[in-house]
Amino acid sequence: MRRVGDLAAMLLVVVAFAAQMFGQTLPAVRYAHIAGTVTDRDRAIVPGATVTLDSDSEAIRSVVANDNGFFEIDKVESGTRYHLTVSAKGFADWHSPPVSLSPGDFYFVPNIKLTALNDAISVRVVATPEEIATEQVRVEESQRILGFIPNFYVSYDQNAAPLTPRLKCELALKVAVDPVTFAGTTFLAADDQAAHYPDYPEGIKGYGQRFGAVYANDLTDIMVGGALLPTILHQDPRYFYEGTGTTRSRLLHALSSPIICRGDNGAREPNYSSIGGYLVSGAVANAYYPEANRGLGVLLRIFAVDFSADAANGVLQEFVLRKLTRAAKGRD
Repeated sequence: MRRVGDLAAMLLVVVAFAAQMFGQTLPAVRYAHIAGTVTDRDRAIVPGATVTLDSDSEAIRSVVANDNGFFEIDKVESGTRYHLTVSAKGFADWHSPPVSLSPGDFYFVPNIKLTALNDAISVRVVATPEEIATEQVRVEESQRILGFIPNFYVSYDQNAAPLTPRLKCELALKVAVDPVTFAGTTFLAADDQAAHYPDYPEGIKGYGQRFGAVYANDLTDIMVGGALLPTILHQDPRYFYEGTGTTRSRLLHALSSPIICRGDNGAREPNYSSIGGYLVSGAVANAYYPEANRGLGVLLRIFAVDFSADAANGVLQEFVLRKLTRAAKGRD
């Protein structure tokens, strides 16, 4: 949900514009993606379960859940009704209701809870919440729009485990040093250079100062609003994709993301972390902006830009970017 989402949205617009300029179109998304976590009735992880995707009783593909019970099935043809069957030694088979997928859908299968057979002796491997969260973050860190623009700060699992302080810091740092973040900073600095803002000198020196200012703003927002305050306040810095419900409810969910977040306890609460990140970023900017641009004005400007960008990013996440986001391969 941090500024990486803003940069992703900006670069997506640039890519689409360039494609139109050269008479090309972005590649159509044909496939859907399925993922899930296998547990038993006590929510203990069931590793090594076999997950079979079938259509009209014909098996399409099978994968095996990893040591954390997680599985993925990518490149699933859309437009067909599917069923999932989950099998594991010592448990009764679990069958999903019919699933219909559209191109680009990411379907996280909910409530896969296997029932142990009464006459079977089974060994349960219980993963800690930290282990589950670590596996989920690894999936999120593989999410890239069009295969290259990072989309790490969004979770497609409404039941995602809360992040530990270490994971919050790791995710923020990964965003901060991603090459696409620097590419976005380069673009924004050029835009500021063209607008002659802030009042740095022109030329290479001025561009370098603007580049540093843009990156410092984003770095402060990422580290404070995405790691430090979420750790102190026990809040989750990610955007949680809703994907279901009415267009109005999803739009309200997206637009409210800068002011409403999920706490580590799962409850919705005021997003003090993001708001604090905006304010700290604007306040710190007074230390390195030219004297003519310092004061309350720069704080309010940065606050307004970051707040509006995060709200817009929420709308893009909810209605556009899921279909363009690809996960890393080879995680089955």
